[in-house]
Amino acid sequence: MTLFTRLSSSYFIYFALLGLVSTFLSVFLDGKGFTSIEIGEILAIITTTKIIAPSLWAIIADKTGRQLTIIRLGALLALLSFSALFWLNSYWPITFCLALFSLFWTAILPQLEVLTLTSLRHSSKIYARVRLWGSLGFIALAIIAGEVMSYFSSNAFTYLGLFILVALLFSTFMLKAVKGSITAKQNNKSDKPISLSSKLFDSYFIAFFIGGILLQMSFAPYYGFFALFLRDLAYPGFTVGLLVSLGVVAEIIAFIYMGSLFKYFSIKTLLVFSLAVTALRWFLVPQVADSIFFLACTQLIHAASFAVYHSASMRLLSTHFDKEQQGRGQGVYLGGVYGVGGAVGAYIAGVLWLEGAGANAAFTFAGFSALLGAIILMFLKEKPSQ
Repeated sequence: MTLFTRLSSSYFIYFALLGLVSTFLSVFLDGKGFTSIEIGEILAIITTTKIIAPSLWAIIADKTGRQLTIIRLGALLALLSFSALFWLNSYWPITFCLALFSLFWTAILPQLEVLTLTSLRHSSKIYARVRLWGSLGFIALAIIAGEVMSYFSSNAFTYLGLFILVALLFSTFMLKAVKGSITAKQNNKSDKPISLSSKLFDSYFIAFFIGGILLQMSFAPYYGFFALFLRDLAYPGFTVGLLVSLGVVAEIIAFIYMGSLFKYFSIKTLLVFSLAVTALRWFLVPQVADSIFFLACTQLIHAASFAVYHSASMRLLSTHFDKEQQGRGQGVYLGGVYGVGGAVGAYIAGVLWLEGAGANAAFTFAGFSALLGAIILMFLKEKPSQ
């Protein structure tokens, strides 16, 4: 099995699980009888695990240099904690179980990103092709889960999740560690490296960090309630999966051409563009939701909302942090941006949603959040290395 195949299959399975959880967790929780405020609270609580967990796992990985061990351990513990959902029905046990699952699941992606970028020698072109397999996994499960949960019940969520997690654990044993992946300090003894704290508190990184938080806050109504939003508009489960997948198809196309985009546009330009069109997307969603054609058009903007922003962010992080700081840098970024941004956004979205009556207000909040992020990143200074 080639390196490309091993990495691509792990991304495929990891993001297949993301396609299930991010799209249909709210449907599963709604099936348990929880209100929109309770769903928002649960999503906020489990998302807070992303604030600290990635950094803690990254510190362990960077200090030991055993990224692959962390990936495997995270997959195993995530599988065990998720399995408990089969026997739980009340608010706090389910919340605790999902939080524990998220705590271990967050150990995987930062280290998988570092392992992939190191294995591919930071090639943006090859990385984009590996990463698009994650998008394919997301599409597959979004479509399958929508149909399966409509045909059976929302409880099918747990069976699908268990199957994917078993496959994910198996895929991690197909990966191989990169030899000499943390030798930067040994090879540059004459050069005094810039400390991690100095890079974290650099005004350049802070502006980028705040922009990322605002973007994730804007995604909260979409990730938390979009499937319920479409269900309330009488869209069938299969159509919900197709609409979500359409956005990911656009994302895949963007990933394919990201290598070329980097030749013509700076990182700052790509980041600002992503946030600006994402703001437009959220403003439009509640206005065009009754038309499947125009709703599909807003989904195409996901190419910029996620693919362009993610690729530009990974390029920025890989150039901003030293080689031996990559794991911790990824951990701080994912923990702060996805943790803080996701948790705050999920709570606000849950409060605004009002069992669907506040959908317009929730997406308007999302639009202004992304717009503010775009304005902040307009003041981001370019670095010569980029």
